[in-house]
Amino acid sequence: MKRALVTGGSGGIGAAICRRLAADGCYVYVHAHRNLAKAAALVAEISRMGGVAEVIAFDVTDGEDCRIALEALVAESPIQILINNAGVHDDAVFPAMGADQWHSVLAVSLDGFFHVTQPLTMPMIRSRWGRIINITSIAGLTGNRGQTNYAAAKGGLHAATKSLSLELASRGITVNAVAPGIIATGMSDGVFDAQTIATLVPMKRAGTPVEVADLVGFLASEQASYITGQIICVNGGMI
Repeated sequence: MKRALVTGGSGGIGAAICRRLAADGCYVYVHAHRNLAKAAALVAEISRMGGVAEVIAFDVTDGEDCRIALEALVAESPIQILINNAGVHDDAVFPAMGADQWHSVLAVSLDGFFHVTQPLTMPMIRSRWGRIINITSIAGLTGNRGQTNYAAAKGGLHAATKSLSLELASRGITVNAVAPGIIATGMSDGVFDAQTIATLVPMKRAGTPVEVADLVGFLASEQASYITGQIICVNGGMI
């Protein structure tokens, strides 16, 4: 049974990914920092459906906190599927953006990617098999007004994805990014109304977390063993 870690596992997309990986037979670690109750409820749901999961708690922005939690996690066996899904947004037009808004968004997506991925890489290399999947955003490809910080963070993840894929390709480890567009989650509720979605999205609807999770499930599988270094969009034709 492969062990999978999903950061930000209690959110809309993260929870759908946890459910999919558990259904595919993985032992899933549902990461949370503040939403521990939601993560515990998700673990209970997965258990009722016949899957195996548990909650793991740490702050992705705190390198030492991550190191302690993750070194204990891989002490006996590696994490072979890592989904870097944790992310936040704190929007403002750039002239009005505070330094705290800039740093907090990059800290979760970019620093979090390093803090979580780096301690897990050598154990994964030793196992000669792995999947690292970074959940990014269409904003990292096209930009978005009021989201210079968020776009910079996700664009940085795209570059990191490509570089790390080159380093790990010969070790049986693939590294890819999934870049959703407008997905119906709590993060997007109230941001895009139906008319805006119909204007922006050729398919005239928001995507669902399950549609993102289905792609992640495929990329995490044996069937995707020759796909690496890619940024794959799930956006209903927006780009």
